[in-house]
Amino acid sequence: MYIYLIIEKGVIKMRGYKVFEPDWTCRGFRYAVGETFEEDVTPSCCNRGFHFCTELKNCFNYYSFNPNNKVAEIEALGEIDTESNENKHCTNKIKIVRELSWEEVLKMVNIGKANTGLCNSGYANSGKYNSGYHNSGNYNAGNNNSGSYNSGCNNSGNYNVGSHNSGSYNSGLSNSGNYNNGYCNCGDWNNTNFSSGCFNTEEAKILLFNKPSNWTFHDWWDSGARRVLIRMPRNTLEWVRANNITDEEKKQHPEYKTTGGYLKEFDNSKNSQIWWDNLPEQEKAIVKSIPNFDPDIFKKCTGIDVNKN
Repeated sequence: MYIYLIIEKGVIKMRGYKVFEPDWTCRGFRYAVGETFEEDVTPSCCNRGFHFCTELKNCFNYYSFNPNNKVAEIEALGEIDTESNENKHCTNKIKIVRELSWEEVLKMVNIGKANTGLCNSGYANSGKYNSGYHNSGNYNAGNNNSGSYNSGCNNSGNYNVGSHNSGSYNSGLSNSGNYNNGYCNCGDWNNTNFSSGCFNTEEAKILLFNKPSNWTFHDWWDSGARRVLIRMPRNTLEWVRANNITDEEKKQHPEYKTTGGYLKEFDNSKNSQIWWDNLPEQEKAIVKSIPNFDPDIFKKCTGIDVNKN
């Protein structure tokens, strides 16, 4: 954390930034560039005083990233109170030094080139907190994503680890559905549901454990077995804030200094067996009642050994 202190003619000043409504008001109080404002109060963050941040990007935790809003460089000239996380400060005497252009704002909150979003370390991002390139979504570590929380590329869905997905929660490639670990799911020109072919109007029966079954995908979707299994731990993506990043993670993800964190993938496969072992016997029986249930195939797909003592 950098605190910008200046001593001028015996007066200690703290430099910072503040965001205002388009009419230069903040919390109902109107400001003006070049003027100094003072209150006869003891400053207290979130309670009383003139609030500001020493890092411009932190201002947008409290104001929307809207180019219609006014942004200014300020000097705190009075007493100062600091929030516990050091992201926000307040004072009882503030000077509005100068207005920042939106071009200056973008340069200050982003690393990289041609970013129009907030806290991006890549290039040509219009979303927020992206470390990749050409993203219009948020929290992407990959490239060319219009969705959010993607670590792959060319995704229009969300929470994808793979690439070219238009669905969500996919770790494979080219899926238009959700929660897929495979590739190229869903065909074209179908007037039915859950088809992997083309030009179909009837929902097909599905394979279960590599064998034909009398279930459609709707039957599976509405089954008790699926309701049990979707609670199983799975790989997830999580935005880790800068104050929770370890020293080793900081070395691996230096972009956290700009983005305020990084996108972390968690592998929960080791927890799957523990989760299964603690299931009620009744719910285990529901899963085992899936047509064609095969313990070996089930283990290969989920990592769970249903015969483990």
